[in-house]
Amino acid sequence: MTVEAATRVSSPLVPLLSGGFAGLAVDVTLFPLDTIKTRLQSAPGFKNSGGFSGIYRGLGAVVAGSVPTAALFFFSYEMFKSTVGPMVHEKYTPLVYLAAASVGEVMACFIRVPTEIAKQRQQAIIGLQTNKGGFQILCEAYRNEGFTRGLYRGYFSTVLRDLPFSFIQFPIWEYLKKAVAENSVNGEITSFEVAMCGSLSGAIAGALTTPLDVTKTRIMLAEKQTASKKLRISTMMRSIYHEAGVRGLCAGLSTRIISFTLGGAVFFGAYDYSKNFVNSFMQLG
Repeated sequence: MTVEAATRVSSPLVPLLSGGFAGLAVDVTLFPLDTIKTRLQSAPGFKNSGGFSGIYRGLGAVVAGSVPTAALFFFSYEMFKSTVGPMVHEKYTPLVYLAAASVGEVMACFIRVPTEIAKQRQQAIIGLQTNKGGFQILCEAYRNEGFTRGLYRGYFSTVLRDLPFSFIQFPIWEYLKKAVAENSVNGEITSFEVAMCGSLSGAIAGALTTPLDVTKTRIMLAEKQTASKKLRISTMMRSIYHEAGVRGLCAGLSTRIISFTLGGAVFFGAYDYSKNFVNSFMQLG
C-alpha cells in the first residue's frame, strides 16, 4: 500500500478498531518486560519489589485500559492529521505530525494514567496486601487520595513523558515509511516494513525519554504520605539524581530500549495490518 493510501481514513471506526487491536497486541505481548522495567525504576529496587516473581501481576488492568487508550490515541491522531494535513504546505507536514501526536497523547492519557497507576502498584507490590485487583486499587486511590492526587496522580508527568516521546517517534516513523515507499519498486509499503519503521523509531524515542519515564514511575508509586513537594516533576528528578546520579535517571534503560524495539514493531505492525483489514472489510460492505 502506498503511503498516501495508508494515511487516508475512510471512517472514524478504522483508527478506533485498529488502534484498539494494536494496543491490546503490544501490551499483552510485552507485559513481562514492562513489569521488570517498573521494578528496576521503583525506589525499593528490583529485588525488593518482587524480582522476577509475578511478572504478569497487573495484566488485567492493562488489558482493560490498553484497548480504549490506543483506540482514542489513533482516532485523535488520524482525525487531526487527515483534517489539518490537506490545509498545510508539504514542507510543514512534520509539524502536523507533532501536533497530531500531541492531541492524541493528551486525550489518551485520560485513560492511560489511571490504568498505569493500577498496573504499576500491582507490579511493585505496594503495601502489605499483594492480591488486590486493579479496580480495587483505583477505588482505594480515589477514596483515600482523591481524584487528582489519587486516580490522576502523575497525569502531567505522564503527558510530559509521552509528548516528547511522540514528538520523536511519530515524525521518524512517518519519515521512514515515506522513505521506504519512495525507494521501493512499486512505491508501496507492507505492514512488515511499517513494523520495522515503528521498531526503529520506538527504540530511539524510548532511549531519549527514559529519565522522564523514571520520574513518572516514582511519582505514581509514591505513597499517600509522601510530601506533595516531592511529587513535582523537577523535584522528583533532582531527588533521583541525588540518590543515584545519572544511573538512577537511566534505570531500566536497556529494558526500555528492548521493550520499545519489540513494542514498536508489534504496535505499528498490528495497527497497519488491522487498518488494512478493516478498510478492506468496510469496502466490501
